[in-house]
Amino acid sequence: MINVSETADPENSIQLITDVQVEPNQTDDATLMERSLDDQAEREIGISPLESGRGHRISGGVGLYVRRQADGLGRYVWEQALQALVGWVPTLVGIGLRALAYRLMLRMDGWVAVENGVRLRFANHITLRQRAYLDEGVYVHACPHGVHIGAGTLVMHGAVLHVYNFRDLPHAGIWIGEDSLVGEYSVIRGQGGVHIGDRVYTSPMVQIVAVNHVFDRPTRSFTDQGITAEGITIEDDVWIGSGAVICDGVSVGAGAVVAAGAVVTEDVPPHTVVAGVPARVVREIEGREVGGRGEVYFGDERWQV
Repeated sequence: MINVSETADPENSIQLITDVQVEPNQTDDATLMERSLDDQAEREIGISPLESGRGHRISGGVGLYVRRQADGLGRYVWEQALQALVGWVPTLVGIGLRALAYRLMLRMDGWVAVENGVRLRFANHITLRQRAYLDEGVYVHACPHGVHIGAGTLVMHGAVLHVYNFRDLPHAGIWIGEDSLVGEYSVIRGQGGVHIGDRVYTSPMVQIVAVNHVFDRPTRSFTDQGITAEGITIEDDVWIGSGAVICDGVSVGAGAVVAAGAVVTEDVPPHTVVAGVPARVVREIEGREVGGRGEVYFGDERWQV
């Protein structure tokens, strides 16, 4: 309870709080009964507090920290030592050193380029194919099932590829095809599994998030109601504009274009353009040229449209 008294100064009309008593947080009987019934129902069908979301902590001690960084303490020490030794070295010298040294902890197929300042976790679950490139400031956190980056694919500055599978989800992982590009500061979360095809370009700050929180029960925090993780598929030759969000459970068809800032909550048909919040089809790509674009550049060629 808060008691307030006014000063005698009419010009300022200042109010002084003279006594503050904070009432303890109380939960009504109906809420307590509903939680009790929920607990009883979950016990009867064999759901543990961890499976239902209750008891799942996002922080903890040193042991939990290590388990979320590598497959074990020995592996954690080895991966951290190797990155501390050569991970900071700049220029082509550093790229060359890492192309050799990181083979001791990553799965590499051919020569790849890893810039300085790249953070790698669960490195033995990361696969880089020939000509893959990780720019400065990239963070790759693989967890079991891993992160697979195809030949010739570029992951640009500040991008985050995080499988985030701390609940033993069966389909978690991130798979990116060949000659694709993950734009600056884009985020890919792979709890439900993210499958990205060949020649897929994401512009800066795209979010591809294969997970969702359950929040149906008003008597419980969403943190105590579990998650769903259906997965996301993005087929070949898709272009995703800056700031777009691809939500869990969505499939984006081949040749589609997602406009900047769109929030995609439903499947996108092949060879269509979607825009808006939520995203809707605004155009079909039918092979006819759209005028008014100005000068077009492709390799050494240019032409007017």
